[in-house]
Formats: sequence, structure tokens, C-alpha cells
Amino acid sequence: MRGQLEMLGILIQIALRNLFASPLKTAIVGGIICFGSAGVVVGASLVDSINQGMAKSIIGSAAGHLQVFNSESKDDLALFGGMMGDPDLKPMEDFSKVKKTLLSVPNVKQVVPQGVAEAMASSGNQLDFALERLRDAVRKRQAGEGLADAEYEALKDHVRQMIALLQKDAQSVGTMVEEKAIDPQAQAELARAATDEFWASFEKDPLDSLEFLENKIAPQSVDGDFLWVRYIGTDLDAHLKAFDRIQLVEGEMIPKGQRGIVFPKLYYEEWIKLKTAMRLDKLKEAREVNHKRIATDEELQRFVKENTEQVREIVIQLDSLKRATLVARLQKALGSTEADVGKLLSQALQTDDANFDERYQLFYEQVAPLVKIYQVRPGDTITIKAFTKSGYVKSINVKLYGIFTFKGLEKAGFAGLMSLLDLMSFRDLYGYMNADQIAEIKKLKEAAGARAVNRERAEDELFGGGAQVVGETQPGEFDEFASMGPVKVANELARVYSPEEIEQGVAINAAVLLEDPTRSAETAKAIEAAAQRDGLKLKVLDWQKAAGMVGQLISIVSLVIVSLMLIIFLVALIIINNAMVMATLQRVKEIGTLRAIGAQRRFVLMMVTFETVVIGLFFGIVGAGVGAAIVSALSKWGIPAGSQEAQFIFSGPRLHPWLSGTNLVIALAVVLGVSILSAIYPSVLATRVTPLEAMLSDD
Repeated sequence: MRGQLEMLGILIQIALRNLFASPLKTAIVGGIICFGSAGVVVGASLVDSINQGMAKSIIGSAAGHLQVFNSESKDDLALFGGMMGDPDLKPMEDFSKVKKTLLSVPNVKQVVPQGVAEAMASSGNQLDFALERLRDAVRKRQAGEGLADAEYEALKDHVRQMIALLQKDAQSVGTMVEEKAIDPQAQAELARAATDEFWASFEKDPLDSLEFLENKIAPQSVDGDFLWVRYIGTDLDAHLKAFDRIQLVEGEMIPKGQRGIVFPKLYYEEWIKLKTAMRLDKLKEAREVNHKRIATDEELQRFVKENTEQVREIVIQLDSLKRATLVARLQKALGSTEADVGKLLSQALQTDDANFDERYQLFYEQVAPLVKIYQVRPGDTITIKAFTKSGYVKSINVKLYGIFTFKGLEKAGFAGLMSLLDLMSFRDLYGYMNADQIAEIKKLKEAAGARAVNRERAEDELFGGGAQVVGETQPGEFDEFASMGPVKVANELARVYSPEEIEQGVAINAAVLLEDPTRSAETAKAIEAAAQRDGLKLKVLDWQKAAGMVGQLISIVSLVIVSLMLIIFLVALIIINNAMVMATLQRVKEIGTLRAIGAQRRFVLMMVTFETVVIGLFFGIVGAGVGAAIVSALSKWGIPAGSQEAQFIFSGPRLHPWLSGTNLVIALAVVLGVSILSAIYPSVLATRVTPLEAMLSDD
């Protein structure tokens, strides 16, 4: 034991001596090891920070720790979309049974029904909005609320201007398509609405005239956008209790048990907002957050160009009073005598790095108050349409209650565009009838005397001589409304559904929250066993697999970072090995002398290996310290995300990596491993040196 300690002391002395005796070798090898060690610390910290940040964001926003769905589905679940589009999933017919089974499994804390789908919603067009304002003005005048004549006439004039513009657009289209493609009746109705006679008779029956304009003229306007809405249908009350990443930023959440929808902030700002305002916001964010310049960035220059050229969406909203007000404001702000509001807007929106802040403030203080910035606002009711599972179009009315964000995924395109819809509305759009609809159909059948007909005897039952006569018709006028009798129409938007009604129906998938997430694999197997026991066909995926493209992206990012670290150490291994070989060849005399005075091959092998390990350990510690300092600085300042994809990967606008002791241990272990591997060949060479070679080297 004492001899081994003495030998270890000798090896340490030799290693330390050679550390300073060969500065070139030490500098090359030490620098590479230091760089590699720092790279491992930083890289491991980035991988851990990205993985854990995204895991918290995805699990806490919609995915849960596990996801279950029907095992008979053609595809696997992809909550945020798959590589080939949305998967084809078979629904779970009765969620209440699934929930009961899942909650019987130990470690399962909560179960939330879900279903991801898409729909279209018409935002309406500017003529619709103008007619809505005019109708409101008519009602106020009829109620004697004393609306000013000038304001009332301005509203009428605004509608007339928009009709004239619509007529001009129709004429332009007519020159580009075949005449037979244009509806003559629509042309005639548009021509009638543009005449002085129509507006002269407007006051005789304004409500009748407005009905004509709303039903016959407004649908001809094509300036309204169709909104694409991607949503998760869910039990909102259970969803909010289960997921902690949802933050309300405007309006309110859907009341418990009621129908409604809430939009994510990213979707609201990029799809619902006036395009000019949206582009100005993007310019502001790019300049202030990402430190880009309009003068050098092509995308920002495109935003500016589109703003100056696409002022029609603002001009079309202005009645004569608002137009005059805006002209006066812009003339004063720009020092211009231009009287055309469109040209003034183009001048005001011609922004550069020098005037952007001033023009941005000008827009929001002087222009925005005169126009509709958002197509819909919290509190509005919208109509959304979707294709049901059977292929027909279903439309429902839902109230937009509020605007929210998924914390950490605010700018992520995958999740930042995902709205939340109540489960009852989701089922309607999906094509499943609720209990009220089933009861209504049953009553209609009973009232009509409908009965089941045997398939084999259908012809005899329906047309045979023995068919039962339900009733005989008499000639006369048919009053469809009188025949229906009084119809009670339920206000679906105001109705409050019980938890039982919400749970006893279709769900496409379900999110499972666990008491102990570290036991997710064990719990997944227990869920499959419980489902088999209760006769349910369920498949279980962890959150990363269930996330679809999002989960794949996490794996790809981690793989890229790990691959870069492996490449760095492969290069380091080669360079360190070459440096150690050269150093060993330069020490032939020294090694031969040691052999001549009795040093064994094992001692020489240990000496060269130990020297490399000492260098690796010393500079590995230095590199780990440098890496820790870099991570600490990055944690303080953050790494800015230059795109929506980067913001999603970073789980926010900036990534703040954190350091763990595990990262330091991994760095030192990898460095020592590389050092030992790189010392193997030089050590073998050293053991082959003989005293004779040492003497020949003197010659």
C-alpha cells in the first residue's frame, strides 16, 4: 500500500512537471479540453432548459402527463397536428365510462375530455358593420333619443359610398369574366340600392330598407375575411382546474356549464386584428425585442410597403364625419395640405427607423379611435361552421368570452393559435346530437305518428293494401307555421349544462394528470390494464408522443445539440491524440532512461495516461467554470428568440437556461473519458521505447 502511494506521488510530480515543461502541448491539449468542457456544460444546460421548459408548457397547457384515445383509431393521436395533417381518430362514445375507469387507477389525479378540430367563421364585412351602425341609429331616432341629424346623415352617406364602391368592383369583375357568370338579379338589386330614389324613400320605412340592404346587398361584398379557427373542445371548468398555464388577458372565461369560446392572444392579434395595426405591431416588436432595423431587413420593408399600399381597409370604414376628422388630424400631424384621406394615410404609414415611434403613436392615437381595430371583441356572438364526421356542414352560434394565453407558448404557432371551445358546442360541430336534440326528435316522431318499419317488409308496410292509415288530407291552403304549433326555442347560449350532461357524451381523447409524474410509464400500463378489465378499447401515449409535431420537434432540437457536442469531442479526441503522440515521440530519451534504470512498462503506461488525465482534469475544471459563467450570464440576459418557431422552442420570447450540478458532473466525466481515450495510443507507444532507442536518440 505504501509503495503504491509512493508511486502515485511520483506520477503526480512527473505529471505536474510535464504540465509546465511542455507549454505548447499543454496549451493545445488544455485549450481543446477547456473549450469542450465549457461546451458540454452550456449544451447540457440548453438541452435540459429547453426540454423541461417545453415539457412544463405543453403538459400545463393542454396535453397533461398522459393522453388516452380509442385504440381502434387509424392513426395515433397528435394533439398539435401530425406531419400528414390531423390524425383520423375514432371517438370514445361515452366519456363518463372512460373517466370512471381512469380515476380507478392509482396515481391518476384528474381526467379532462378533449377533442381537436377546425372550423370556419365569417367575420362579416365592412358593409355589414356599417348597416349595423345605421340600424342602431334608426332605432335610437325612433325611440326619440335625439341622434344628431349630421351624424345620422353621415351614417347613411357612408353606406351609399360603400354601395357605390361595391358597384364599381362588380363592374371591374364583369370585364374579367364571362357575362353569364354574373347574376343579373344581383346586378339589378345593387343598381336599385345605388339610386337616389331608393334613398329618398328610405325614411318612409327605414327598417324595411335596411332589411333589403342586409339580405340582398351586404352578401355581395367580398371584403370580409373568413376566419380559420382551430380549437380544443373540452370541459372548460375541468380544463382550467387541471392546467395552470392558461392566463386570461382580456374579457372573462366561459361561465361554468355554458357554451362559448375563448381565443388565444396570438390568434386574436394576427387573425382578428386590422392588418395595418397587426403589421405595425410586428414592426415594433422586431425593432424593440429582436433589435432589427427597417433599413436592413427585407421582411420589415415589406410590412411598410403593404401598409402604405393597403389603406382601403381603413378608408372603407370612414363615414363623411370621420373622414373629415381624420384628414384634419393627419394634415396637422404631417404638415400636409393633401385632402385625400387615402394619400394622407399612405404618407403617415411610410415609416422608417427614424420616424417609426412617432408614426406608431400617431396611428394608435389619431387613426385607431375612428375605425374598428378588431373584427370581433369579447362579448360578441360569432357563427362558426365545420364539416361533421358525416360530411355535412354544421353551424352554431357561440359567444366570444375572452382572450387568453398559454404561458410559455404565447408566440408558438402550434399552440398559440389553439382556441378553447365548450364540449357541447364541439359535439354539435362534430355531428353528435345532445340529449335535448334527441328528445326533440322523439317528440316530432310521436307527433307525426312515425313508427319503425321492418326492412324485409318495407314495401308492403309502406305501399301495401294493409298499411295503416294515419290520416287523410283535405284540399286547402297549407300553413306551415300553423301546422307546427307553438315552438319553444331554447336559448342554448344562456343554458347551463350539468356536469353529468357534459361528461355523458363523445370525446375524442382525454388528458390525464398524475399525482407523481415520474411514474408515468407504470401508470400508462395500469390504465391499459384497467381499460381491458372494463371492456374499453383505449391506447395511452405520454405527453411527448401525443403532442405530435411538437413532441418530435423537442427530440430533434435535443438531437441537434447532442450531435454538435459529439462532433466537438470527436475532433477534440483526434487533436488531443495527435498532440500526445507528438509529445511522446519527443520524450523517447526520457522514457528510455526510465526503462534503463528499472521502470516497468506498466509504470510508463500509467505515467503517460496519468499525465493526460491530470491535464484533462485541470482544464476540464477550468472549462466547466467557464461554462458555468456563460450559463449564468445567459440566464441573466436570456437568449432572444428571433422567430415564432424559436419562441416555441424556448417556451417564451427569451430562453433563460439554468445550471445544475449534474451538468458539471457530466462535463467532467466526458472530458476525462475523452482524455483517457486519447491517451491510449500514446501510452502504448511509450511502453515500446527501449533503452537502446534512448541511446540511439543521442546520436
